[in-house]
Amino acid sequence: MSILTYAARANSKKFNSDIKELSKKTGRNTLSLKLDFIKCLLTMGCGYSDYLNYELYNKSRKEKKEYATIKDQDIFYEIVSPSKYKTFFTIKPKFLKNFKKYIGRDFYYDGTKEELTDFLKKHDVFMYKPKDGLGGHGVVKMNSKSIKNIDEFYEKMKKEDAFLDEYVVQNSKINKICSTSVNTIRIMTFSYNGKSEILFAAMRFGNGKENVDNFHKGGMGVLVDIETGKLVGQAFNKKLEYFDEHPKSHINFDGFAIPNWNKIKKMVLDASLVNEHIHLVGWDVAVTEKGATFIEGNRRPGFDLVQVLSKKGRKDIMRHCLNIINENEGTNYKI
Repeated sequence: MSILTYAARANSKKFNSDIKELSKKTGRNTLSLKLDFIKCLLTMGCGYSDYLNYELYNKSRKEKKEYATIKDQDIFYEIVSPSKYKTFFTIKPKFLKNFKKYIGRDFYYDGTKEELTDFLKKHDVFMYKPKDGLGGHGVVKMNSKSIKNIDEFYEKMKKEDAFLDEYVVQNSKINKICSTSVNTIRIMTFSYNGKSEILFAAMRFGNGKENVDNFHKGGMGVLVDIETGKLVGQAFNKKLEYFDEHPKSHINFDGFAIPNWNKIKKMVLDASLVNEHIHLVGWDVAVTEKGATFIEGNRRPGFDLVQVLSKKGRKDIMRHCLNIINENEGTNYKI
């Protein structure tokens, strides 16, 4: 299913509810907002989440044209990260094997019951994850002591095609901000002909209640200065609520220096060259005491975090990547 097809199947009931709330906020009637959205859908290929997240109802025609919508992403990613190579990243146990040099932790998938038992003996705490999934859905932090029947647990894993991932112990400075989740940095890289670069970076934090930092579970994101590794400005969540400080720890975001930043940059730049067919990756990086580790790599990272934090459309990122490919391959890709 294409991203555009997925958008067309959005929950209409929720959309109507969101439009009513937006009408109260902006003072515009619901019909005007719906017609504006339909125009954006037809001319830009945006879904209603794009329309709301990017506040397109407040943007000029020129500003709107710079936003990378779901339609743009569908086209762009098939060029820079072709779907025929997707399982290198999307099948998470395979990803852990492919990038084990940079990960350095244990996991269990599709093994024997004895191997499962050994894993549970070695790891008191671990993450239960679907083999292939998005947005943190189905990801649960577990304790081996909670498993009373190993046979039932083994069958459950087989039925759900799940795997177990050793729990990452994050850097103590990061842990002080939010200890309930492993808080990750999303770093977008582009690689071509043996050269790699960082295009964007943001850090995500859990809300202090959930055990993951994903937006769909109440997490929040804040910009990272690529050169210094310092957080910049406010964090925001999926509801577009902004935070100067973390709501639980009350530690300010702006100016916080991410530990081991130079090591992190080297790690993502090196790893982005592992697969020569996938040119653009959104890495989810957890900071440890000595360095960092990958949680996963996304070959089609969304632009919502990128564009909301940038407070503008970021088609410039797409153009930059396509220009490099065009110059080298004699193509004429455009967005």
